[in-house]
Amino acid sequence: MCQPWAKRTLRSGLTLHLAGHTSDATTVTPVAQPRRVLIVDDSRLQRRILSASLGRWGYVVEEAASGPEALERCRSNAPDIVISDWVMPEMNGPEFCRQFRAMNRESYGYFILLTSKSEAGEVAHGLDAGADDFLTKPVSGDELRARLNAGERVLRMEEELVDKNRLLSSTLEELRTLYDSLDSDLVEARKLQQSLVKERFRDFGGSQISLLLRPSGHVGGDLVGFFPINAHRIAAFAIDVSGHGVASALMTARLAGYLSGSSPEQNIALYEGEFGIYDAHPPEEVAAELNRLTLTEMDTETYFTLVFADIDLISGDVRLVQAGHPHPAIQRADGRVEFIGSGGLPVGLIPDADYLPVTARLAPGDRLLIFSDGVTECEDPGGGMLDDSGLAELLTAHGERRGPDLMEAMTWELSRHSGDSEFTDDISAVLFEFDHPKRNVD
Repeated sequence: MCQPWAKRTLRSGLTLHLAGHTSDATTVTPVAQPRRVLIVDDSRLQRRILSASLGRWGYVVEEAASGPEALERCRSNAPDIVISDWVMPEMNGPEFCRQFRAMNRESYGYFILLTSKSEAGEVAHGLDAGADDFLTKPVSGDELRARLNAGERVLRMEEELVDKNRLLSSTLEELRTLYDSLDSDLVEARKLQQSLVKERFRDFGGSQISLLLRPSGHVGGDLVGFFPINAHRIAAFAIDVSGHGVASALMTARLAGYLSGSSPEQNIALYEGEFGIYDAHPPEEVAAELNRLTLTEMDTETYFTLVFADIDLISGDVRLVQAGHPHPAIQRADGRVEFIGSGGLPVGLIPDADYLPVTARLAPGDRLLIFSDGVTECEDPGGGMLDDSGLAELLTAHGERRGPDLMEAMTWELSRHSGDSEFTDDISAVLFEFDHPKRNVD
């Protein structure tokens, strides 16, 4: 009469539990798709015994009688799991494992060495060759099953990692494509925004005006400009919209339309007087009108600071409004620097805000500098800001420079102060230089 189970020992020492009924030894973790297992052993009988067990457990099994033959099979159709004997002619298990690991393959292969060697040094030798696990002869079905289950977990984790990396690579590629598209759009947006400042320098015959506009990114929230009021007066303005980037840039485009020099009939600062001659509203009224338009006609929470100046080219008289913008600087002919204005509320914060005028007179040789907070709040590597005092020193140090040359020197000094050629905030400025009264009035 047969025993419920029997233990059969092969001459090589490989032991499998052969069940007379279903037992734990004959079950393994189910696989979604059959794994391919390559059994490498110079003993045909050992290969057949292992193949039979693995086949019952749902694996697709291939056999190789030597290391070189196994490598050929791996090159033609890479297995998921390799079970290799240690001692074989031509090529032993560790050497076969080294060459197996050196192969270029898309997925990971789990490698189990069969050995009768249990010394720590031999195990280290096998691990160094690239083996993942070991089965020490004689081997039981339970242990073989457990090793295969461990290998299955590793392969599944590796597959999940590959899938996630593939998804990540795909997502990164999509983001890169999107970024390139956005970058291209922003380059065009930068060109369009820079085109809002159509003229960076003009000589009025006795005085001249220069503009500086340098956004911290592709686009920014600063805007500077000027336009003629009539034959002997000009208006100059500087705007700094809250925030940075596209939203601020769109706001500057809208504001540029309100203060257009090329379309005086649409310019809110101008009105047509007698004989078709244009005149300008007082600067404080211009600020109030911009405040009204921002709060009533623009669906935005964005606000902006402003200096709007009405400059007489004959007398040198300046009437301006300061709405939250930094205090304008006047550098006198003798080099002294003074700051004018009293602050004021930004535009677009509260309805019916009051804006007060500021007046000054420029003598021949004096110049007026209107600038954004990106200038005086430019930080050095230690966090110290340039401040008004630093700007005054800068103007004094470059007192002989004029127009665009001074603007370029100021940009260079700010870069030197910050220790970086890229600024964290937009940089903008308007420089009006009064050499002498305008003589020829058209």
